[in-house]
This record gives sequence, C-alpha cells and structure tokens, in this order.
Amino acid sequence: MEAFLSLRLKRFFSGPIFYGMKMLSPCPLNMMQRRSFLSLAAGAISATALGQASADTPSSVLHPVDLGQDRLNETHSLGITNIAFKVLTRDTNGELFIIEHTTRKKGGPPRHIHPNQDEWFYVIEGKFLFEVGKDRIVLRQGESILAPRQIPHAWAFDGDKGGKMLISYTPAGKMEEFFREVTKTNAMPKQDAALFAKYDLLLVGPPLSV
Repeated sequence: MEAFLSLRLKRFFSGPIFYGMKMLSPCPLNMMQRRSFLSLAAGAISATALGQASADTPSSVLHPVDLGQDRLNETHSLGITNIAFKVLTRDTNGELFIIEHTTRKKGGPPRHIHPNQDEWFYVIEGKFLFEVGKDRIVLRQGESILAPRQIPHAWAFDGDKGGKMLISYTPAGKMEEFFREVTKTNAMPKQDAALFAKYDLLLVGPPLSV
C-alpha cells in the first residue's frame, strides 16, 4: 500500500500543479510520521480527483423532450418565430446548447460572428438561404451546414409556408442567456451591437434579403 501511495505521490507532485516548483530537500521521517503523511496525501489526491471528475462529468439524468416541446415547457417567441430549447447548457456542463427554431415568415437574423463557438444547422422543414463567409447556399429538408467560429454568417427563411431547423452551439457559451433575453418582448429584437456583445456575439451586417 505504501509503495502504491508513494508512486501516486511522485506522479501527483510532478504533475502540472507542481510543475516548476522547487521542492525543499526531504528530511528523514520515522515510520509513524511517514504513515500519517501518506494518509493525508492520499486523502488530498482522492479529493482532487473527485472534484475534477465532478466538474468534467455531464449530467447522467435523462431529459426526454416531447415533439414540438421545450425542455422546460417554457415559451420563447420572437413574434414570427418560436424557439424551443432541446438541450440546455447545464445538461452538458456548457459543452452544447440545442434549439428547435420554427418560423412563419420570411427573413432571419443579421450577419454575425461567434468568436468562440461553432454553429450547426439542420433543416427539418422548409427552404432556407445561408451565407457563411463569402459563400451562399440554399438548404431544404434533411440538409445541414456548419458555420465555424470566427466566420461571419447569416440565414433567412425563404419558403412559402413555415420552416423549422435544429440549431446547435458548441460550446454553449452564453447562447441560452441570449435567447432568454431577446424573447422577453415576444418580438424581433433590435439590431443592437451592444446587446450582441453582451453575449459574446459580434454584429457585423444586416440580415439577408429574401
């Protein structure tokens, strides 16, 4: 047991936490002191490992969401669109946020940039125009596209009937907070650069014309 703990201690004190630190010259310990020290150190290592596991492990509780429903049965509306949260930020410790975006009129958000997030779109219904960087493409049911972080992009619904998409953000960032903020008035938000910046978004241009 002591040999095992000694090996763990050697690895622990040579890890990134203690890298570059100058350790004092060891002083001789009697057997009782040695065992006490090893017991305390083993407890510290266990607590550190447990804390790291807790921080890195996503929720193991299942959260099924019914067809057309919001994860918390909340309503998030922009007037001409409804947004249903499917995977919350806390469900994955901030690694992912997913919404279902349903729209009833042509149009979409202004051109913008996510400095630290990749945004992925999957069309469930309807016809959508996308602009990612300098490229434009039309997507329909079953088709998808990725808008990488730091690349300006925008989209617009361009169909005659309703349209629906799944949109994911990786990592989640502040997107859940952003949508909670802009849906408070049940209307399309103003193109406000300060509002976008508050949630780590950059507003860089007007919406697409359709």
